[in-house]
Amino acid sequence: MAHSKEAQTLTPSHLPQSPLSPPMYPIRGKHDNMAALCESSVYRFSLMFDALLSHRSKPDIKMEPSSGRPVDYQVSVTVIEARQLVGLNMDPMVCVEIGEDKKYTSMKESTNCPYYNEYFVFDFHVPPDVMFDKILKLSVIHSKNLLRSGTLVGTFKLDVGTVYSQPEHQFYHKWALLSDPDDITAGCKGYIKCDIAVVAKGDTIKTPHKANESDEDDIEGNLLIPEGVPAERQWARYYLKIYRAEGLPRMNTSIMANVKKAFIGENKDLVDPYVQVQFAGQKGKTSVQKSCYEPIWNEQIVFTEMFPPLCKRMKIQIRDSDKVNDVAIGTHFLDLKKISNDGDKGFLPTLGPAWVNMYGSTRTYTLMDEYQELNEGLGEGVSFRARLLISLGVEILDTSSPEITSSTEVQLEGVPNISEVEEFFLFGSFLEATMIDRKIGDKPINFEVTIGYYGNEIDGVIKPNAKGKKGGDGDEEETELIHNSSDEEIEDDGDLNSVATTPPMKPVVTDRNYFHLPYFERKPCVYIKSWWQDQRRRLYNANIIDNIADKLASHTHPNIVITCCFYFVQVYIFNTCCSFSQFLSLANKDQNQSGRTKLDRERLKLCMSEVVRAPQHSVPDIFLWMISNGKRIAYARVPSKDLLYSSIDEERGKDCGKVKTVFLRIPGKKGFGPAGWTVQAKLEIYLWLGLNRQRKDYLSGLPSGFEENKLSRGPGLPSSPPISLTYMMKQIFQLRVHMYQARSLFAADSTGLSDPFARVFFSTQSQVTEVSSTLCPTWDQLLVFENVELFGEANELRDDPPIIVIEIYDQDTVGKADFMGRTFAKPVVKMADEHYGPPRFPPQLEYYQIYRGNCAAGEMLAAFELLQIGPNGKADLPPIDGPTDTDRGPILPVPLGIRPVLSKYRIEVLFWGLRDLKRVNLAQVDRPRVDIECAGKGVQSSLIPNYRKNPNFSTLVKWFEVDLPENELLHPPLNIRVVDCRAFGRYTLVGSNAVTTLRKFIYRGADKQDDDKDGKGKKKKRKKGDEVEEEELDESMLDWWSKYFASIETLTESILVLNRLYLDFLHDALGVFSIFRFHFQVYPKELETEFDNFEDWLHSFNLFRGKGGDDDDQNVTDEDRIVGKFKVRTDCLGYHDMPRDMTIDSNMGMFQNIPHNDPINVLVRIYVIRATDLHPADINGKADPYIAIKLGKTEIKDKENYISKQLNPLFGKSFDVEATFPMDSTLTVSIYDWDLVGTDDLIGETKIDLENRFYSKHRATCGIACNYAIHGYNVWRDPMKPTHILAKLCKDGKLDGPNYGPGGRVKVENRKQTDEHLALTVLNHWEEIPRAGCKLVPEHVETRPLLHPDKPGIEQGRIEMWVDMFPKDMTAPGPALDISPRKPKKFELRVIIWNTDEVVLEDDDIFTGEKSSDIFVRGWLKGQQEDKQDTDVHYHSITGEGNFNWRFVYPFDYLMAEEKIVISKKESMFAWDETEYKIPARLNLQVWDADHFSADDFLGAIELDLNRFPRGAKTAKQCTIEMVTNEGEMPMVSIFKQKRIKGWWPFVGKVEAELHLLTGEEAEKSPVGEGRNEPEPLEKPNRPDNSLLWFLTPLKAIKHLVCNQYKWLVIKIVTALLLLAMLALFLYSMPGYMVKKMLGA
Repeated sequence: MAHSKEAQTLTPSHLPQSPLSPPMYPIRGKHDNMAALCESSVYRFSLMFDALLSHRSKPDIKMEPSSGRPVDYQVSVTVIEARQLVGLNMDPMVCVEIGEDKKYTSMKESTNCPYYNEYFVFDFHVPPDVMFDKILKLSVIHSKNLLRSGTLVGTFKLDVGTVYSQPEHQFYHKWALLSDPDDITAGCKGYIKCDIAVVAKGDTIKTPHKANESDEDDIEGNLLIPEGVPAERQWARYYLKIYRAEGLPRMNTSIMANVKKAFIGENKDLVDPYVQVQFAGQKGKTSVQKSCYEPIWNEQIVFTEMFPPLCKRMKIQIRDSDKVNDVAIGTHFLDLKKISNDGDKGFLPTLGPAWVNMYGSTRTYTLMDEYQELNEGLGEGVSFRARLLISLGVEILDTSSPEITSSTEVQLEGVPNISEVEEFFLFGSFLEATMIDRKIGDKPINFEVTIGYYGNEIDGVIKPNAKGKKGGDGDEEETELIHNSSDEEIEDDGDLNSVATTPPMKPVVTDRNYFHLPYFERKPCVYIKSWWQDQRRRLYNANIIDNIADKLASHTHPNIVITCCFYFVQVYIFNTCCSFSQFLSLANKDQNQSGRTKLDRERLKLCMSEVVRAPQHSVPDIFLWMISNGKRIAYARVPSKDLLYSSIDEERGKDCGKVKTVFLRIPGKKGFGPAGWTVQAKLEIYLWLGLNRQRKDYLSGLPSGFEENKLSRGPGLPSSPPISLTYMMKQIFQLRVHMYQARSLFAADSTGLSDPFARVFFSTQSQVTEVSSTLCPTWDQLLVFENVELFGEANELRDDPPIIVIEIYDQDTVGKADFMGRTFAKPVVKMADEHYGPPRFPPQLEYYQIYRGNCAAGEMLAAFELLQIGPNGKADLPPIDGPTDTDRGPILPVPLGIRPVLSKYRIEVLFWGLRDLKRVNLAQVDRPRVDIECAGKGVQSSLIPNYRKNPNFSTLVKWFEVDLPENELLHPPLNIRVVDCRAFGRYTLVGSNAVTTLRKFIYRGADKQDDDKDGKGKKKKRKKGDEVEEEELDESMLDWWSKYFASIETLTESILVLNRLYLDFLHDALGVFSIFRFHFQVYPKELETEFDNFEDWLHSFNLFRGKGGDDDDQNVTDEDRIVGKFKVRTDCLGYHDMPRDMTIDSNMGMFQNIPHNDPINVLVRIYVIRATDLHPADINGKADPYIAIKLGKTEIKDKENYISKQLNPLFGKSFDVEATFPMDSTLTVSIYDWDLVGTDDLIGETKIDLENRFYSKHRATCGIACNYAIHGYNVWRDPMKPTHILAKLCKDGKLDGPNYGPGGRVKVENRKQTDEHLALTVLNHWEEIPRAGCKLVPEHVETRPLLHPDKPGIEQGRIEMWVDMFPKDMTAPGPALDISPRKPKKFELRVIIWNTDEVVLEDDDIFTGEKSSDIFVRGWLKGQQEDKQDTDVHYHSITGEGNFNWRFVYPFDYLMAEEKIVISKKESMFAWDETEYKIPARLNLQVWDADHFSADDFLGAIELDLNRFPRGAKTAKQCTIEMVTNEGEMPMVSIFKQKRIKGWWPFVGKVEAELHLLTGEEAEKSPVGEGRNEPEPLEKPNRPDNSLLWFLTPLKAIKHLVCNQYKWLVIKIVTALLLLAMLALFLYSMPGYMVKKMLGA
């Protein structure tokens, strides 16, 4: 819990002092004696136990708000491939969307299993909460181009916070399940295999080792979901019901109200609120309530999303509708994990109906709100904004139901039944107001206390419509249950007016920086009545759990002495069990409280097993505001649960009825940075919150000895709470502050140093120490505060003294002092009647952590004691026994009983040299010198006469004697300063460093081992017995890349196998060696991390100059401040540890047998293998990387060999550079992006200190190989042979040998083992040699992060490389290894399509009505869609059978080790050059139905991985779909091993094919033709007669047409024609017939 972490920042000396409390129950037996024997140790334990019962709470030392500050983030997404996409003949592309940023992969044609392997990077500079709420969305889109948006296939969503919460902040090689949010009944739409990583500043991503291909192909076992989330997620509906809101800030200020009244003639509420909800990328809104401060919606918003959701939080926001721009009034985030439980007895997310409180900017309305971002949820709210009544429910959907739809709906909802309103009473008394910033010290100051919208002078007093009254047995029973006794209730005090502000008062000067308010004996008070729903049980439960957590945190302090642990563990367990049992009884007793929600009941069960925070709010938090001349300056926020009263101790808030130390800070963004580090005011305030009828003892927690000053309310009315308190009792103390030293302080000056002094504040007094010009000052000063007046009883002050504030400042000659840090402490208190002696006195020096904002900024060593001045005055105080020297005048040193006991030490310094010194004041450093100081003593190095010619020192070893504390934890730091000696006796500071601890430099003495000779004897036996035999292999087939890929593939396996087989190495050296002979070490990080930065005898210290950075990440070294390096070796020897060996050179001290530091010429050979995950540098999301090498004045840019459009380039380059140590000691390897126009962009760089490697005893000049060979790809690279290396190591380590016995020679197949093999075996196990042994750097490849100066702390990619170094004065090395990338080998794949069977019949013959298909087969290799080939068409197949005898021929380039096809082609017609792609070797076969006048119909497809695909069935009947669906159970083959395979494979139907693989040379010797062409033509297929066209059988077609399909239609048509003919005939003959009749003819 948050406050328990804060509690740990104070050491036991900070805690209130009290006698040892007796245990709560008697402990019988021997533990009674143990407790009596451990009094001094037990005392510290009791202090921590009593802290929970003290009257004064602990403040938060971290002043700056932690949330809301922007941070650099980098999200990298690698889309590898997609599988099982739903659709026919798709052209898919993947869209990666984070927030508003979208990036697309390339489009792959005609495939449902596209392979992309494309890398995307998104950069953000936002606060953490904003970053983690962003939705990362992966979508597959079909057939998207410039003219059409494409068709959405499916999506996958999760928030960035889910990724960041994963181990290593990443998902690696996981499958994202796609679904269609618009059609939730459709099921899975496919899978995307991807890597997702989120990196913040300072994070490092570890790339997991490559798993087996079969493991990664297990989609269901590698889904992209966090651990614990079920693989099969269901669709669910999230019902968020929004009822009403209260307490919206008044926006009709006097000016705006008058303007509106002048236009519309009436004064309405100037707000049009609505609620907006965002969840999982979806957004819903309620209706807008016009002109309403208490809107009522009674609406429901429905979201449809997968469950469990991968988006953690739901954002609920009240907004003000405006025609121009809607603004947020308040924001609340609903964390779904806090309102659900995924355990066996868990529950779905549920909430309410409950009020949620929203906080944000001040309630004072202004046209331009400077704290508007707080209303958006960015940063800590500084005032109550509104509260919203909501409820949330989740319903799991049955997707098989036909009426299920997905939408974001808004529905009407009824009014819930919530608990009654109770009257609450808040009381506060300001006991002290100090450390008021001097900027506001000239105007009157008052303080305002608010709870919700009560107490704010703008809102006035708002009473609810109906107060909760007791009426009925149930209510009386409920009250009895909560309060336990009715006698605590008091009479109603009528209409009591609240007093929320203190009277204005002008501050009084404390010192140069701060003021204080002269409260003295008269303490102002405030009290507020407010009305809220009675949901105290939620807060009581949280307080009970907090109390238990506090006990856990306090009773597990590291200072507990082990011997008395057992005694107090029994007490602790008993107390904790009592707390738990009381919690359960209290919580269960309160089961029927009104207003209890489902979440309350479920959380009660959860609280019995887990410590959880309450997500349902009740009483709003309390805000304290300091107001100067009517303007709000600074605030503090106090959670209401910490102040809530209960008659039961476990339920009471930790600050209720206690004096709380509160530091006011600046609100909003102004609180970031230096402005937020300064204290605006320090308050000692007493607060009490409870029901109005409970306020019987609300003053009981105040320090005793006061009188109440109340307002007279007239006769007959009950008295009101006091408006002020007058203290009649006060105690006089003397405070002694023993300031000894500080270390690792913040660099506040441009020189990189500081002039620190400490200012100590206690009550209304302050004092300062002297100024010391170092980052690690030793003040050794006693500050005495005389006549300190503290109010209250003596015993209370003894048990619970006020805190002491210590601030560290940097003294500047011009202007005010700069703030450097702050810490708190509590003094050890001695009353006048107590004895000044052990175990409590004198107090011991302890380290206190100093904070600057939220970041650690050093440590301070000090002790504090508060001594009461009795009736006899200061005569009874213990005397101040200081050292006898009086050189410091009036400054008192730390007394003898407190200052540490000193012992004489000798510090020896080996000055080696200075490196990479930058200019100082535009002038180069020419004659530097190093000054080293420790505890007032020091030594100077010799002067370097010409830094550019030789930056090493001529005199190496110097030493000085110094008195250091015997306790190593109290050792002062070692200060290093480098100055440049210039003309006329001037000295300029170049840079400095402070070594905070000397512990690692202290000489411990060599452990003399009696078995050294035995160890060496055993080693000699190993030399004789480790025969290693070379196996006869066909090395012509192997190269360096064989070793490389074998090392990567077996990296994880080799570690396990080596551990298992190591013990058998001597007995079975031949077998193990044959397994690992082609491997070397691949380090996933820098080589320095494996060998302790190669500082085994030479340490490198960065020299800093300039002010420290003001970022949050102050622990990250600011590269801009580094001005060089100092190389040194230091030993610190106590005189009792000095070695007595008389054979050593006294001038060299402890540094014997060190190499000379004269300039030496070295050949440096840099091998760069490849780079991975480079940051894109071009608009197209790619880069054109090339290598740049810089060493000294030599600079190589391999610009002409850039690799086009690659983020994972394979370089395979080696560079030889001649260098001179020490002038050229830093190697910089950079990766640049080539640009056709303009300058090339730096992608990232890495720097290597070659000098430390060169002189290291680990021998990092050239890695020791696993075996010795004189030719071939595994040739020995080092000019020194293994025997010479071993002889030199034995000589340097003063060992006898090596001795090679005759038994070590073995002959195998006429190949004789030599001494070189035996010596190499010993070198590979050199760390086992006693005393002189150490691990030697093996043959290796190291992986180094690439960094960019503009993005410190965030990797821009990685580079795999290694470095060899060869001194020029030795034998010249051989030529560099050839590590140039392998050229892909040419292959030709011949695929013969013989037959198909059971193909789907797609067409209906319009004339014959028969089902048929015009079948043809299309095939291509993945990535070569433009080279797709088709068979001829088998027309009119009515059985699904097709006969083809058709040959496809696919030439391709292939890398055997990577199992990838290499394709080089231009991305577009505008591309400058070709881009190389590496894609898996997969054969795609599709079956189609040919159409003459429309697009061909896609019928089915199969994709065969040529390295691993199921063996074809021998007959069509044996060919089943299980061959593809159950690949794990089927025998798998590789075409690269079997060369020729024939069989039947399933798709929508079955295909008989023959695959034949030939090398390029074999294909040239035996060419074949495509289709059935020459050479080696295939026979024409024997297709049946019914494959002829339909018009060759016209009578059959007509018969079927007339007699079968259209029989009745023809009859109807003929009948209609006859009727028409008869009608026409009638109409034609009718006129003539009528004429004849008329004429009587």
